[in-house]
Amino acid sequence: MRFQRTISRPAEIEGIGLFSGLRSRVRVLPAPVDAGVVFTRTDMPGKPRIPVNALTAAIRPRRTAIAKDGAEVETVEHLLAAIGGLALDNLEVEINGTEVPGGDGSSAPFVDALQSAGIVDQDKPKGYYAIKDAIHVHEGEQSIIALPGGDGLTVSYTLNHENLPFHPQHYTVSVTPEIFAREIAPARTWCLSNEVEELLRQGFGKGCNTQNTLIVDGRGVRENTLRFPDELVRHKILDIVGDLYLAGSYLQAHIVAVRSGHSINHRLVQEIRRQMEGLAPAPRKASGTMLDVREILKILPHRYPFLLIDKVIELDSYKRAVGIKNVTINEPYFQGHFPQQPIMPGVLQIEAMAQLAGALLTRKAEYTNKLAVLLSIDACKLRKTVVPGDQLRIEAEALKIKARTAHVYTKCTVDGNLVSEAQLKFMILESGD
Repeated sequence: MRFQRTISRPAEIEGIGLFSGLRSRVRVLPAPVDAGVVFTRTDMPGKPRIPVNALTAAIRPRRTAIAKDGAEVETVEHLLAAIGGLALDNLEVEINGTEVPGGDGSSAPFVDALQSAGIVDQDKPKGYYAIKDAIHVHEGEQSIIALPGGDGLTVSYTLNHENLPFHPQHYTVSVTPEIFAREIAPARTWCLSNEVEELLRQGFGKGCNTQNTLIVDGRGVRENTLRFPDELVRHKILDIVGDLYLAGSYLQAHIVAVRSGHSINHRLVQEIRRQMEGLAPAPRKASGTMLDVREILKILPHRYPFLLIDKVIELDSYKRAVGIKNVTINEPYFQGHFPQQPIMPGVLQIEAMAQLAGALLTRKAEYTNKLAVLLSIDACKLRKTVVPGDQLRIEAEALKIKARTAHVYTKCTVDGNLVSEAQLKFMILESGD
């Protein structure tokens, strides 16, 4: 048994957000027992509050966010990792912007600030949740498993990817405040050198540089040196500790992850929540068809020759979907579009992405019997030609959903190669409007 913990005096961290490049200031304050961790957007009217839990977790590309009632804070994982790693339970976190400062790309600045503020026990025991039955979440070659056992949280991570220019890395750690602060917190975020241009093109990484983000290629890291020989896998564990804090501040489990990232970590958080509440696990993603063309016709208003999705093979609530379009020489547009050298029109790839996004959005309960009408197209790129015989894999990931509008990131790939992408904005209308 341990007691709940908070800090004895305020701690402040100020800096630039890694994704937005915008400056913000975070002020962390003590909170009473059973208060949990709550963010307050001090820059917004009414200073809305966002509690940290599985219900406020929001998936964003390559980062973790929390959101409630139109208020949002992005890139919270490094701060939450510090809070969870130091076994803190009750805090008020005031922030005057949309994104937590990135610091040096690790949790170390947050750990230093919180430790300097003084960590104190409170006068009430802290309950814990021990994983009862194994929970397994997988997505392609990524997997993450929560296993019963142990007195606290242990994380094992294997970083092994054919695109990585280094040997596989593996690390296992029992997360205690002392070990986390020494072995995990200093590990910095990273990306591959061949990803940099694409991320910047998508509008990400505006606050990144070679000092707060390790740029990795076959020769090592650019303009920097590693703090640990296996710093990259340690940072992946850091991210898991931060993401898991959304499931509760005191977990007893052994987490085993292979190539996992924030999206699949969040799915594990939701499954842990379901187990805590005594609910049945969510249906596991199937490798085959989840929506066939008959079911798609019930959702979308489009009909031949303008229905451009053959089936949906993955659905994650209203957050993410994957669809398939098999491109054949019998497509009607090939009769007039480069008939001697048939190429699928780029605008139809965009339309296919928009249709999948519409199918995804209309699964949201309050959008039932409504239409998702395309409002704008941003950051659109057509990268490679699509020809008869190709299978178009279409992916849609909801970035932001409001009462009347929604932003969705979409892309198409063929054989794993990116052929097109766009950020789409939709207006949500009543079906009779």
